[in-house]
Amino acid sequence: MTARYSTLFCAITGTQLLLACLLLIHAETETAAHQPLIRRKAELARTLELSDLCLFTEASYTRHLALADLRTPFQEYPMAMEHFPSGSLTSPPPHLTETHAPHP
Repeated sequence: MTARYSTLFCAITGTQLLLACLLLIHAETETAAHQPLIRRKAELARTLELSDLCLFTEASYTRHLALADLRTPFQEYPMAMEHFPSGSLTSPPPHLTETHAPHP
């Protein structure tokens, strides 16, 4: 006797749901276990006055967004195409895009 496709689908879906629940439980216990290490690293970053989190590893202007300027992606010439995909996923920090003209 062969199993119906719906039975097979339910068995696979149930197994995946069980694994997802186990992964969530594992993540919760590991986070609680590593809390002292996370606190120590946060204190080290505060003490050393480290800059923002490194989000992308491709280019300097996407690694540390707060340290980039508006012209960095166009190092070749102003109409150059973006070399890295991460440049299209992020926008410049607000302090670089706001105008510095006096407000009336």
